[in-house]
Amino acid sequence: MQLTLEGISKKVGPQTWLYDMSLAPRSGAVTVLLGATQSGKTSLMRIMAGLDVPTAGQVRVDGQSVVGMPVRERNVAMVYQQFINYPSLKVRDNIASPLKLRGEKGIDQRVRELAEKLHIEMFLDRYPSELSGGQQQRVALARALAKGAPLMLLDEPLVNLDYKLREELRDELSALFAVGNSTVIYATTEPGEALLLGGYTAVLDAGELLQYGPTAEVFHNPKSLRVARAFSDPPMNLLTATRMSGGIGLQDGSTLNLALPATPTSSFTVGMRSSALRVVAVPGDVSLQGRVELAEISGSDTFVHVDTPVGELVAQLTGVHYFDLGAAVTLYFNPAHLYVFDASGALLLSPVRGGGR
Repeated sequence: MQLTLEGISKKVGPQTWLYDMSLAPRSGAVTVLLGATQSGKTSLMRIMAGLDVPTAGQVRVDGQSVVGMPVRERNVAMVYQQFINYPSLKVRDNIASPLKLRGEKGIDQRVRELAEKLHIEMFLDRYPSELSGGQQQRVALARALAKGAPLMLLDEPLVNLDYKLREELRDELSALFAVGNSTVIYATTEPGEALLLGGYTAVLDAGELLQYGPTAEVFHNPKSLRVARAFSDPPMNLLTATRMSGGIGLQDGSTLNLALPATPTSSFTVGMRSSALRVVAVPGDVSLQGRVELAEISGSDTFVHVDTPVGELVAQLTGVHYFDLGAAVTLYFNPAHLYVFDASGALLLSPVRGGGR
């Protein structure tokens, strides 16, 4: 099934929820809708599902307009933030419900196969109320997969689960989507989740579609400062810079040897991902002196907030590291790992993957 959105927009009273946008998610692949809360992800998914109609534009399935077609007449599977199961039915019957509606054979075997994939086979004879939140969400996912719909919409399905459960289900979903035939639309606020799921990513902000393409391409080559901000966690370090002879100059007076394309602007924003900063130098690095303002350990990484002459920077260091507050520290980075945006926020220069430019 090929879903195509052509010039759709959505207005509610005087407010514009979605600005004119066109999108054709790849059939049989995962498309991630990435954006902060109220960026337009849910509004867009409701239009895809038929729960809402666009103010303008067309929604087509295999070339045919489906605007106004009731959701019950569309073959769509949906999973929400809040896990929705039939409370009066046991897990087995919850998963089997879409199979029974189609009158399929071999239902018991199919239910068990899905339950095993999502590690809930031991709960088949329990009611949803007897399960944890993570287990209930697995039941909802299994029922959606059982439907076998050509379009599957998942609206931040893991957001209400604890960290460990989210990590487990992300890995499982990636494997399930990789072998499925459905076009999967997955909404999330987390850049890391988009990178893990792979496929394609559409970056949304304040109702605008900013960029769409292969996930790795969008991450490594954000077309604008807005995309870079949306697709960075922790946020990208942003520095003010000006054109100098031989490159661009930072606020501390240092000059970075960067070959910028011809542009009328003389002021720039330099973007530096936190993972590009180090506390151990390698050949070709530039150094910045600073003092530790905060060091926080998250999982297997340490995030160090450092006050420097060019502003506060956040360095993401692999492993567990300890720093005293106020301690002097030197950060190192390679200029080849920097992004440069012009005064309008358009991307001028991005790192070449694999090193160098």
